[in-house]
Amino acid sequence: MEIEIWSDVVCPWCFIGKRRLEAALADFEHADEVQVVYRSFELDPTAPQHGHEKTLTTLARKYGRSEDEMRGMMQHVTDTAAEVGLEFRLLDNVHTNTVDAHRLLHLALAEAGVETQRALKERLLSAYFERAEDVGDHAVLTAEALAVGLSAERVAAVLGSDEFRREVWADVDQARRYGATGVPFFVIDAAFGISGAQPVEVFSSALQQAWDASHPTLTTVGSDQGDAGVCGPDGCAI
Repeated sequence: MEIEIWSDVVCPWCFIGKRRLEAALADFEHADEVQVVYRSFELDPTAPQHGHEKTLTTLARKYGRSEDEMRGMMQHVTDTAAEVGLEFRLLDNVHTNTVDAHRLLHLALAEAGVETQRALKERLLSAYFERAEDVGDHAVLTAEALAVGLSAERVAAVLGSDEFRREVWADVDQARRYGATGVPFFVIDAAFGISGAQPVEVFSSALQQAWDASHPTLTTVGSDQGDAGVCGPDGCAI
């Protein structure tokens, strides 16, 4: 079973949703047969590559809120994150571009596989939300990519070019075709969609539903008649 997750590394609900899905998978009896793949989604493609303005200020201006109002909203998200074991530093985050982070996630998937991609995704989310680092900064991106075992030469080559940019755009286009208007957005076996950081029980239900759909059980008709008209390994009871 494959789970594709559209998300951004500067989306707080994406980190929270990741933890809730992981909690559901921890109790799912077929978890060892589930593959998780991350897909790209840019919340703000126009954001500066090297962020300087605090996200608090950017969002307050964008949504017409005062900074005090936005601070209260951020505290709610921080409290929710704490419920799943995350320590957010939302007030210290900067508004930054994430396309290069997504390109490195594509590099990880293409050249090292889903486990390395998942490890890099975790590190990038943690860097931004728990350490308040600028994930648009190539120095930060390089450090995190090397930490999961990616080649320094390949990381430098990708960051110094437009490699994997088309793959990022393709992911965004696919999300739109699915009807996703925001992230996180989870798709199980290209058939079951989950929008948002839903409660653990929603993920658990969706996992079981998707598994049952792809592994149907056989319904035996006429079972109340016993084994009449059946030949077995010991012969036929005529």
